[in-house]
This record gives sequence, C-alpha cells and structure tokens, in this order.
Amino acid sequence: MSFEHVLVVGAGQMGGGIAQVIASSGRRVSLHDAAPGATERGLETMRKSLERLVAKGAEVDPDDVLSRVEPVGDLVQADLMVEAVVEDAEVKKDIFRRADDVLQPAAILASNTSSIPISSLAAATGRPDKVIGMHFFNPVQLMALVEVVSTPQTSEETRAAVVELAEELGKTPAEANDFPGFVSNRILMPYINEAVWALHERVAEPEAIDTIAKLGFNHPMGPLALADLIGLDTCVAILEVLRDGFGDSRYEPCPLLREHVAAGRLGRKSGQGFYPYS
Repeated sequence: MSFEHVLVVGAGQMGGGIAQVIASSGRRVSLHDAAPGATERGLETMRKSLERLVAKGAEVDPDDVLSRVEPVGDLVQADLMVEAVVEDAEVKKDIFRRADDVLQPAAILASNTSSIPISSLAAATGRPDKVIGMHFFNPVQLMALVEVVSTPQTSEETRAAVVELAEELGKTPAEANDFPGFVSNRILMPYINEAVWALHERVAEPEAIDTIAKLGFNHPMGPLALADLIGLDTCVAILEVLRDGFGDSRYEPCPLLREHVAAGRLGRKSGQGFYPYS
C-alpha cells in the first residue's frame, strides 16, 4: 500500500512537523487546521525549520518541500489521514467521524494522539480495521521514534503499511498495543508529574531537579524542561487520560501543574512554563 497523498489535520507544533517530514519524503500533503491563521503559521514554521536544516548542512530545498504542502479549508480525499489536533477525545472523535465520510473506503485513518485509546477513535468510524495510532515525537523533524499503536480490530495490512511508511520517512517504528498512554507516556508522565511534585514540595529548584535528572540519569533534557517542551496543558490532558483509563489516582496531575495551566503558563508555546522563554 502506497501513500502518495496524505491529509494532515492540525498545523501546530506536531502537525506541522509531521507535514514537513511527509512532504520531505516526496509525498503530497494537504494541511488542514480549523483555527484561523493556524495553517499559515504552520507553513511559516516549516520554512524556518527547513532553513535551519539547510544551515546545518542538510541537502534539502525548502521551496521544493513546501511546494508539496497545500493548505485546505476542510478535510479532503487522501490515501492516509494523520490527525494531530489538541489532546481532546471528543474533538478527535469528531474528526474521525467526518474523515470516515470524506475519505475513500480504502484510506487509513491514523492519530498522533499521545494517550487517548485508538479503539475509542475507531469506534467513531465504520472502518475500525483501518484505524491506527501513529504517534510521532517532538520535534518531529529530529526525533527518530514513531510509536505505532494497533487495536484488536486493526488489520495486519494497515499495521504493516504504517510501519513501512514510518521507515520510509526515516523513522524507527516501535509497535504497541492499545492501552491508555501506550508505552511512552505511561512511563514518561508519572516521571514528569513526580518532578513537579518535587518542585511543589520545595525539594529543590527547577534547575537542580533538571540537572539531577540530566547528569544522574544521563537524560538529554530534564523533566521540567521536557514538560515545557511538550506543553503543560498536554501533560495534564495525558495524565487525566491515564488516571481515568486505569482508574488509578497515582496519575492525578500535581496541583502545581494544574496551577500553571490555569494561569496560561503552558511552557514554550506560551513563553512561560517552569522556565521563561523569549
């Protein structure tokens, strides 16, 4: 199964990165985002990203890549949809419901969700065998991993086609079964949440917490800086999915994390999280 034309829904940090990587592989991309101006901002971010890659010596032509990305005002026909919108189950279900009506029956519907069970999105369609998780990591252009998440209804043909696509995009696919948080965030979010608790209880300052994690665990980035990169609102949303999905209070977001989100301190994307950003 080949994917010559891909519809990417969501032009933010993740969706724009996914669109860039797919277009860089020579495929045609339709990029849709319902928020006013979001697609234009996504394209500008893509151009800056591509120019940074050129500055670092990459053999890529930004104009050539961007020529394969077409902004569209709504969902359109494509061989594959990759949904990358806000981490809200109802919003995602609505997109999958509409995509099921718009895209041809043979098309695969994939979600970049960080934690929401894929089976709940598949249930909004009449093609659960063609629904799968394709979880990229931020920044998409640089991170090698794609977590491929299959449900019991996902067909072998769908699974194999998405694994092959990930490899063709230069990524390393790692397969997981459909549970809340999959593998990555089931491990990562309690780690981040515990770091926030350490800050909340004044065990140490943010810089010390992150330095201990980086040098003590040999991680490239500390948990608080990583949370800022992911988005603190996204961290809360994922923790809530884990808490509700497993019925386990250990996934309850730390009050300090909720406090930051309520105040609009969402991390890098808002200019302030656990650290300030220009």
